[in-house]
Amino acid sequence: MDQRTLVDQAARGDHDAFARLVDPSLARLDAAARLILRDPELARDAVQETLIRAWRDLPGLRDRARFEAWLHRLTVNACLDLARRRRRRPIEVELTPIDAPATTDVSSAVADRELIDRALRGLDPGHRAVVALHFLLGMPLPEVAASLGIPVGTAKSRLHYALRAMRVTAEPPAAQAPVTGGQVA
Repeated sequence: MDQRTLVDQAARGDHDAFARLVDPSLARLDAAARLILRDPELARDAVQETLIRAWRDLPGLRDRARFEAWLHRLTVNACLDLARRRRRRPIEVELTPIDAPATTDVSSAVADRELIDRALRGLDPGHRAVVALHFLLGMPLPEVAASLGIPVGTAKSRLHYALRAMRVTAEPPAAQAPVTGGQVA
């Protein structure tokens, strides 16, 4: 059965059709929420909120062919809502690989993951969402923009500023300059 038919059936209240629609997307929604929120429990809450909103608002969905993009947009919005509510609470991060290839050098992989984690930690949730959807989930920028409900130019701008901020965070500390005057400090 095609996606449009399932969307139509789910919009009329068919629970089974809704389950068949969202089941293939759950892992990606959870991965996106984990990358944006950086907390597995909050990510589960965001996905649950997404599914509730999707079920409630599905009858009003105008472009039924864009169901999956709409679902991603709902997920990002749920994540941003949770992040706003939890802004004062420090968040611990645990990045889990989506489909990462096996590496033999575990220490290098841990160091790389820590570097990426530190760089992502410095971004606000909106910028982190663009980075997560584009680089970590492999979505093209027009699809990222559609998922977030922003213009493509805004998505490009957020990606640019996020990458610049991540580069600054990832740079090693500058070597200390020697003391002038010939004396050793």
